[in-house]
Amino acid sequence: MPRWSVYDGEEHWRFMEKLEARIRNHDREIEKMCNFHFQGFVDSITELLKVRGEAQKLKIQVTDTNNKLQESGRELLTEMEELRKCRSQQRNIAATVDQLTLCLPVLEMYSKLREQLKTKRHYPALKTMEHMEHTFLPRVNPYRFCTVMVEDIPKLREEIKEVSMSDLKDFLESIRKHSDKIGETAMKQVSLLHHTDPIVHLR
Repeated sequence: MPRWSVYDGEEHWRFMEKLEARIRNHDREIEKMCNFHFQGFVDSITELLKVRGEAQKLKIQVTDTNNKLQESGRELLTEMEELRKCRSQQRNIAATVDQLTLCLPVLEMYSKLREQLKTKRHYPALKTMEHMEHTFLPRVNPYRFCTVMVEDIPKLREEIKEVSMSDLKDFLESIRKHSDKIGETAMKQVSLLHHTDPIVHLR
């Protein structure tokens, strides 16, 4: 039995034509697909370029905003530091005023004490010292001038004692020296009273 082949006779040419037609169809399909995908690729590249441009603009804006924030942050930190210093100064001033409020009465009283000693008003001076020791000086104990005053008061008290004793001795010595004259004057006054008082005459 003879075998038929596509390579025999006209069948061969028909087969080749159909094959070429099929190849052309595939080529057109491939070309269409390539054109379609190429256009998509081009569109994607275009979009990427646009995104890149927008990203560059956004980067510039972000950098500018960051620089402004950094500058504002530095200014804010500077202002906060100034505010902290001002508040610290206010606290120091308030503390100083409070301490001066405590110290001024002590200094005024010490000045008063010195004036009393200068004018030899010894008893008021002793009362002032006592008031200072028990009331005012304990309030300002940490200060150096307070220590000086505390050390000075016993010396002043001893000075008052010595001056008072000296004045008393002078007074007693004066009385002793003038006792005869004082007695004579007293007797004269009594005698004069005796002669001039009518009640005495009646007796």
